[in-house]
Formats: sequence, C-alpha cells, structure tokens
Amino acid sequence: MPNWYVYIVQCRDKSLYTGISTDVEARINKHNAGKGARYTRSRKPVHLVYKQKMQSESAARKREIELKCWPRSKKLQLVKEGRQTKKP
Repeated sequence: MPNWYVYIVQCRDKSLYTGISTDVEARINKHNAGKGARYTRSRKPVHLVYKQKMQSESAARKREIELKCWPRSKKLQLVKEGRQTKKP
C-alpha cells in the first residue's frame, strides 16, 4: 500500500497550490514540466513548501479539500510551522 501525501507548492507568482500524490518529487517534476495541474502550467517553476504524510488516499483527499478552503494566510502559517518542526 503506497504512502499518500498532501503537499503545497509555491508558484513563480508566489501563489500556493495544494495537491496529493504518492510520489511528491515526481509530481513536482510534472508540474515543472507543464504536465501537472492546469493551474501550475502557467505559473512554473513551482517549489515544494509543505508536505504531510497521510494514512490513506481518502485521508489525503479530505485534507487536500480542507487546505484548499483555507485562506492564504492560514496556509502560510501552516508552511511556517511545518518548517519550524523540521529543524533539529
């Protein structure tokens, strides 16, 4: 059973895009090759700013929907907190 992740990328125009994948790095490469989501095609390059491991595809989809409903300020706070927790 593959691991599912929710991720947030920051686009060239500083906008944020949220998605899910079992291979986030490959998905980022697809976004940057213009073969990812329509939203990111005209906003590449994108870079990963947040990744969260989920227990299942269903859980990842639910979290993605939740995050997509959040205002930008709340997503930026999540990104900031995620970076702080990864520091030693």
